[in-house]
Amino acid sequence: MRHLTKTMQLGSTLLTLKGEEDDPNDMVTKAIGDLTKLVETKMTELGGRMDKVEAKTNRPDPGKQKTEDEPSVERKAFAAYLSRGDAISEEDKKALTVASNPDGGYLAPPELSSEIIRDLVEFSPIRSVASVRGTTAPSTIYPTRGDLTNAKWVGETEEREESAITFGQKELAVKELATFVDISNRLLSDAPQAEAEVRSALAEDFGKTEATAFVWGEGVKEPEGFMRHAGIAHTVNGSAGGVDPDALISLMYAMPASYRNAGVWAMNGTTLAAVMKLKDGQANYLWQRSYQAGQPATILGRPVVEMIDMPDIAADAFPIIYGDFSAYRILDRLGLDILVDPYTRRTNGLTRIHANRRVGGGVLQAARFRKLKMSTS
Repeated sequence: MRHLTKTMQLGSTLLTLKGEEDDPNDMVTKAIGDLTKLVETKMTELGGRMDKVEAKTNRPDPGKQKTEDEPSVERKAFAAYLSRGDAISEEDKKALTVASNPDGGYLAPPELSSEIIRDLVEFSPIRSVASVRGTTAPSTIYPTRGDLTNAKWVGETEEREESAITFGQKELAVKELATFVDISNRLLSDAPQAEAEVRSALAEDFGKTEATAFVWGEGVKEPEGFMRHAGIAHTVNGSAGGVDPDALISLMYAMPASYRNAGVWAMNGTTLAAVMKLKDGQANYLWQRSYQAGQPATILGRPVVEMIDMPDIAADAFPIIYGDFSAYRILDRLGLDILVDPYTRRTNGLTRIHANRRVGGGVLQAARFRKLKMSTS
C-alpha cells in the first residue's frame, strides 16, 4: 500500500507538470500512460485482496461465542445423558462433570439445576382472626376489671349499699424465637439463589413455629396458646367418637350473645371434614358452603377457620373451639431479623446466617372462647 501511494503521488505530479507545459514531449506522455496502467493494476490487485479478507471474515469460527438461542455444550451433553445414560461419549461426560462425588455423579447444567423443589409448609392462620398490635416494650400490661357494680332499687331515704369493683392486670411478655444456618461459601458463589432459599426457609419456619405457639404455647419461653388457657370453659360433646351436632348448638349458645355474634369456629381439616357431614333434625347440613366470592363457609351461620394445629377427634380431646378471636392479642416487638455473618466461620469456608424474631401472644378474655370436649362427662 505504501508503494502504491507513492506511485499515485508521482502520477499526480506528472499530470500537474503536463498541465503546466504548453507543448509536452512524447516522453512525458509515455510516462503518464505507463503510470496509469500501473495504478490500474495495483487497484485490481488490492480489490482482490480485499475480497479474500472479507470472505475469510465471514467464515464460521469454531471458537466464536454461541448465541443465546444456541444450546450450551453442557446442555447438549445433559440431553444426551438423559437419552442414553452412561453410554454417552467421554467428551460429554467431561462437559457434565464439575465436582463429581466419589460415586462418579454428574451435575446437571445450571439451566436445569437452578430450580429447587420445596416441601409444602402449612401453619394455622391465627393472625387473620386475632388482634395484632405492635409494641416497643418487652411486655405490655392490660388492666382488667373483674366484677360489675352491685346496684339495687331503693326507697327515697333508704340507705344505699356500696359496690366493690376488683381490678387486676394481664401482662403479655414478648418472647424471642431464634436460630442460625451455616452455608458453604462455595455454594453461595456457585448458586447465588441459595441465600434466597435460606431466607425463604427461615420465614416459613418462623411462621409455622409461632402459629403453633399461638395455639399450644405454654407461656414460659413461648407465647401463651389459647388451647392452654385454663380459664376457657368447655361443652361436653356427649360422645368420644364423633361430633354431635346438638353439642355444637349448645356450645355456641352457651356464650353471651355479644361474644357469640362475633365468634368464628376453629378446627383442623380432619375435623372439618367430619363436621361437613353433620345434619340437623330436618336433615339439613350444619355446614353451609358459600357461593359468593370472598365470603367464608359457615357453621350455624358463623365463619369457619381451618387451623392445622388443632387436635383430631379423639377421646377427651378438644378438637373444636368457638370464640371471638379479637380477645387473643398478638404483640409484634421485632419482625423477622436476618443477619448475614461472612466472617466468623470464614476459616471453615462457611457463612453464618442468623435469624431472630420477638413476638408475644395471649388470651385477654377467656369468656370470649369455648371449647368442645370429646367425652360423655
